[in-house]
Amino acid sequence: MPIRLLPANLVNQIAAGEVIERPASVVKELVENSVDAGATRIAVELREGGKSFISVTDDGHGMGRAELELAVERHATSKLPDDDLVHIGFFGFRGEALPSIGAVGRLSITSRARGSDEAWRIRIEGGVKTGPEPAALSAGTRVELSDLFFAVPARLKFLKSARSEQNAVVEVIERLAMAHPDVAFGLSDDGRTVLRFDAARPDLAEGEDAARLKRLGDVMGRDFADNAVALDVAREGFRLSGFAGLPTLNRATASMQYLFVNGRPVRDRLLQGAIRGAYQDFLARDRHPLVALFIDCPPELVDVNVHPAKAEVRFQDAALVRGLLVGGIRRALDAAGHRASTTVAGQTLAAFAPMSGVAAAPPPAYAPMPRSAGFGTGAVQAALASFAPLSAELARPSMPAAAPEPAAGDYPLGVARAQLFGTYVVAQTADGIVIVDQHAAHERLMLERMKAALAGQGVKRQALLIPEIVEMPSKLVNALLSRSVELEELGLVIEAFGNDAVAVREVPALLGQSDVKNLARDLAEEILELGAAFKLKERLEDICGTMACHGSVRAGRQLTGPEMDALLRQMEATPHSGQCNHGRPTYVELKLSDIEKLFGRR
Repeated sequence: MPIRLLPANLVNQIAAGEVIERPASVVKELVENSVDAGATRIAVELREGGKSFISVTDDGHGMGRAELELAVERHATSKLPDDDLVHIGFFGFRGEALPSIGAVGRLSITSRARGSDEAWRIRIEGGVKTGPEPAALSAGTRVELSDLFFAVPARLKFLKSARSEQNAVVEVIERLAMAHPDVAFGLSDDGRTVLRFDAARPDLAEGEDAARLKRLGDVMGRDFADNAVALDVAREGFRLSGFAGLPTLNRATASMQYLFVNGRPVRDRLLQGAIRGAYQDFLARDRHPLVALFIDCPPELVDVNVHPAKAEVRFQDAALVRGLLVGGIRRALDAAGHRASTTVAGQTLAAFAPMSGVAAAPPPAYAPMPRSAGFGTGAVQAALASFAPLSAELARPSMPAAAPEPAAGDYPLGVARAQLFGTYVVAQTADGIVIVDQHAAHERLMLERMKAALAGQGVKRQALLIPEIVEMPSKLVNALLSRSVELEELGLVIEAFGNDAVAVREVPALLGQSDVKNLARDLAEEILELGAAFKLKERLEDICGTMACHGSVRAGRQLTGPEMDALLRQMEATPHSGQCNHGRPTYVELKLSDIEKLFGRR
């Protein structure tokens, strides 16, 4: 058959297949246009999850009649004034969204340019344009779409239920709202309000970080806002800001990880892998942290024109960005010290459910407690005394007077008062109690000590009696040899062995009897893709974690008072001591007010 040009409407329908997949895709394109237009309020209305009707209204700068006519033409945009695809400063720039939407649905756009006395409306139904015509609108732009995919009914069967489509729209708006706390967003479906985010008020906000954290808390929940640490680091033109959740605040999936590049929500495997690497020795393999990270950089250092949906990006120096994320997150977690998330205490209190279906026994006739042992700073001591035998026959003999104990309020984790079940250290603080898992806490202390030793003294190497020859394609050989100095610092000594092989002469002593060939190939592939050898560092940290687990104080070992206090003091001075190497909390803190609530005193 002869080659021919496709009709313009068919071209738009093909483009719509790349850009418009479902109602959420339409909302994403329209809301991004509103943000680009300088809107401070954006309202989205849906019917049936957007399958039958979508409306986006904003108070942006609007469009006049001539601009409105051009806006619905393919590849017409106001966002590339210099025809430069490198320095892109807006969400949209391809000029495909509006004609693509009009090619598959019934589209109506009403707009009034800022400062103009009149508004105009244009319609496109299945690619057929009507107008512009005069209309009524106070300011900004209103875009309405009815009967999505009526022009391509085969696409309708791929849409999901109204609730599923609504959830996808909610996710789109949440991501855009997180990046723009100065913009108010609203979403309704069938007349019911689904989302509402108020704009940060400059006169009340405590700063950019406070406004951003408030918006993040609105989207990700109060627990995140209460248990996140701030990041703000820069390196070679890149700036990383945002918030990372404490390791003890985690989820079973990575759905609460939000990434933004120059204000654009993205889904990038490189960045997600960097997050896993940053939390590697803080969380179990099946748990995921909560983060909201913002990367800002000169536009020429990142390519956002990878896919029409603009959800993927490519960095000029991927290894630099990965290192920035890993280092930035770890420094922020270091600054958190021994802090654990407040959700740990909440989960503990929730476990104290009142017993049901059990008849209450009459209270025993105890002698009244002396007033000197009443509640106050000695409240926990009095409570712990109840664990002692009550009968005179089992009572311990009196001990000689000891030196005065330090006040509980002098230390964040308090002063040790008892050890329960040979595993848990109970300490009293100024306003509550702390229960420490001695094995988990000491495991973290051991790991941090090993990591510090590796950083200060370097990695000890073990020479192989017979060098291991690893064959691989020449491009992998070259990639591995290009990082030979860095690998040697990590304990792996290699040299060229022809064009398609390397000889491994020394390996890190920590690795023991490991599969050197697979390790070398994995490192070469990683260096070729990312430009750095992260896998070896992670392997070493994994081994340190295993050694720390086996070398730490075991559960069941009886500790003396000074040993328990020494453990508490080391925890206070050691970063990340609030969680063990697997992400579990090392201690639970219960405030006196929380304990009083359990007993109905508040």
